[in-house]
Amino acid sequence: MLMPRIHLPSGVAALAIWSLVTPGGMAGHPADWMLELTVRGQRIEGAPVAWNSRQVVLLARDGQLWRFAPEEAADYRKTADAFRGYSPAHLRAALMRELGSGFEVTGATHYLVAHPSGAGDAWADQFENLYRRFVQYFSVRGFSLTEPPFPLIAIVCRNPAEFARLASQEGIRASEGLLGFYSVRSNRIVVYDGNQESRVQGLGEQDFATVIHEATHQMAFNTGIHSRTAEPPVWVAEGLATVFEGVVDGGASADGPRQSRVNRARLRDFRNSGGASPSSMLADMVAHDRAFQTSPAAAYAAAWALTFYLVETQPARYWQYLARTATRPPLGSYPSTQRTADFAASFGADWNMLDARLSRFLDELSVR
Repeated sequence: MLMPRIHLPSGVAALAIWSLVTPGGMAGHPADWMLELTVRGQRIEGAPVAWNSRQVVLLARDGQLWRFAPEEAADYRKTADAFRGYSPAHLRAALMRELGSGFEVTGATHYLVAHPSGAGDAWADQFENLYRRFVQYFSVRGFSLTEPPFPLIAIVCRNPAEFARLASQEGIRASEGLLGFYSVRSNRIVVYDGNQESRVQGLGEQDFATVIHEATHQMAFNTGIHSRTAEPPVWVAEGLATVFEGVVDGGASADGPRQSRVNRARLRDFRNSGGASPSSMLADMVAHDRAFQTSPAAAYAAAWALTFYLVETQPARYWQYLARTATRPPLGSYPSTQRTADFAASFGADWNMLDARLSRFLDELSVR
């Protein structure tokens, strides 16, 4: 049964709708109902997941996040008492309309993958296998993940121009060497298959690592590990993605020998950058994201090293820390002092001790 429309001037209507979510008016907790509304001339349906007097974040039924000022929205209609993602059939049809001819869309349990025609089920099967291994990896370490409320979408581009066009839509410059990305806004993975004849199985090492890395971001942001409205520090997101690169690329079991889960490429990068992790560097990476701009290769290697050490040796504390970063209030900043305090609450503030233990742990690992 359709709910009645609300006819108020747009700015007033916006404030009225958000005040219905809790008796106290503006709040930061997800709504437990859905509405349909018009934003910038486009009709969308979903649930408000964060809001204040200046901004609303709406989770659309296709998984995309819409951010807008309250006064930008108009013509509200409540449609349901609980959020419900679109069906795979609905999303498949929408993807086909969006991407046009030359693409096929293949489904798996958790995925819809738009890929060049003729690729069969290879891409969807690959992504689904990554999802199963991701869940297993965290399950054996006592982590409880949530199921995504909609299919996860991946797009495999046919050529560099197509990849560059989709990247530009997300505000990403398709620089040389960029083979894929995950967008928190659209909730999609976009990758470029530089060797379409490979049909996934023949992907080069770098191509396959990119698929693993971006899929890990998407899975983490959709299973409760990270929050899309209060994003984690860069080292947390990138560290987890690089750890999972090693788990999959090494063919390791989630609970087998630790050496089988080593990301050898990242360990080599770490040792090539000096092989040391001085306490000041660790503290800076925890507090700030700047190293990923100034020294990206070293920063990614250090993020892998710290994350691999924590998840392998202190999984319960690591899970506690992830929960801290994922349950922060939405729409706010994450100042360096709070980032440091959150880390210290789980692992302590003795950076010299952490550095010594991390160094001993890494010295025992092999790149072979």
